[in-house]
Parts: sequence; C-alpha cells; structure tokens
Amino acid sequence: MRELLLALGIADHSVGSIAFVAAAAFIAGLARGFSGFGSALIFVPLASTMIAPSLVAPLLVVVDVVMSAGMIPGAVRLADKREVFTMLTGTVFGLPLGTFVLTHASPVSIRWAVAVLVFLMLAVVMSGWRFKGKPRRPLTVAVGATAGFFSGMSQTGGPPVVLYWLGGAGHHAAVRANLVFYFALSTLLSITAYLTVGMFTTAVLGLAVLVGPVYGIGLFLGARMFGLADVRVFRAVSYSLIAATGLFSLPVFDGILR
Repeated sequence: MRELLLALGIADHSVGSIAFVAAAAFIAGLARGFSGFGSALIFVPLASTMIAPSLVAPLLVVVDVVMSAGMIPGAVRLADKREVFTMLTGTVFGLPLGTFVLTHASPVSIRWAVAVLVFLMLAVVMSGWRFKGKPRRPLTVAVGATAGFFSGMSQTGGPPVVLYWLGGAGHHAAVRANLVFYFALSTLLSITAYLTVGMFTTAVLGLAVLVGPVYGIGLFLGARMFGLADVRVFRAVSYSLIAATGLFSLPVFDGILR
C-alpha cells in the first residue's frame, strides 16, 4: 500500500487518514446525489481534519466535476437558466476573492469562517424567515457573489444559494435542477481560478484517484434515493446538511476525529 501512495504522490498521508477522507467522500456523494448540493458541506469540514484545506478544496472540484457529470443534462432541461446565469454573474466576482483567501489564510481560520457562515444561515432558517415573491436580480447577484467567495475559499458556497432558492415556492425538483446546473457552472469557474494559482498538484490528483470512485458510488446511490422523497423530506435533509457542516467545521472536533 505504501508503494501505491508513493506512486500517487501522497506518501505523506497515512492509510488511515486517506480512508477517513474516502469515507467522508462517500457521505458527501450521497448528499450531493440526493439534494443537488451538500458535497462540500460534508466533505470539506471532515476531510480538513486530516488534510489541509488547500488540498481539500481542489480535490473536491476534481472528483465532483468528473463524477457528477451525468446529473447535468437532466438539470439543464429543468433549470431556470435565466435565474442560474444571474446568480453566476455574482459568482464571477466573489470566487477570485475567496481563492485569494484560501491561498493566504491559515487552515484554522478558514474552518472557523466556514462554521460562522453555516451557523448564520442556520439561524435564518430557525427564525422562520423565507424569501417571498419573485427573486430580484440585484439580490440574486449578491447571493451569487457571497456563494462565489465561499466556493473559492472552501467550496462551501451552497448555504446562501440553497436558502435563497429553497425559500421560494418552486417545486423541489426544479430547485434541485437549479442547484445542480448552477454548481456545475460555478465549478468551471473554480477550476479556472485554481489553475491560475497552481492548486491542482500531484497530491490532489493522486488523492482523486483513490477518493473519486468512492464519491461516485455515493453520488449514484443518493440520486436513486431522491426519487423516493417528497418535498418535506427534501427540505429537511437540505437544512440538516447545513447544520451538520457548521458542527463539523469547528476545530474543536479535531481531537475526536483524529
């Protein structure tokens, strides 16, 4: 096994830590397949307890873009393309700033920032607030910019977008389609930004070889589960993912998980 890790350029990581990251990828894949988002909300906080966030974020980009490609055609047919591209306009401005933070801030600071974002979003949910009416373009762009910042920093741009779109009156299948299509496009922007700063290292690609197939299995099973759920289950699972990421982002869990 050590020879395999050496060949993949990840000999600095233990077999146990890689197995933990793979398990996190499986759970993240389930979430992504079921709800259309959630992979980063599960994977980034958990995987960051074992490997650096500067590896975790580009690793998730690599495995998600390859393994989730099959979800995109169906999402394109159902998605509100005008709304998605309006959201993406804001993302274009927020993502480079988030990428700058990822490459310059300390790993612990990034994890605390993720936790703060998530708990703020959760507080909004618990307050009972819901976005009413038709989404306005300036607000959609602002939400996209916020999501872009957190996507660039840690690939956790889901909470602002999910709370904005999930609060509306749209059917959950259409909301899921919007999420899948939006995150597919924002991932392309992430790839461009990460390539620019040289984040796709040998270690990232080596980890992707081992983690990607496990993530793909979770993605397939999650997509199958989606067809069995009604709107109440869909919303409950989506909001639970937001809560989970806040808890697991806290550095105080390091002693337990390691």
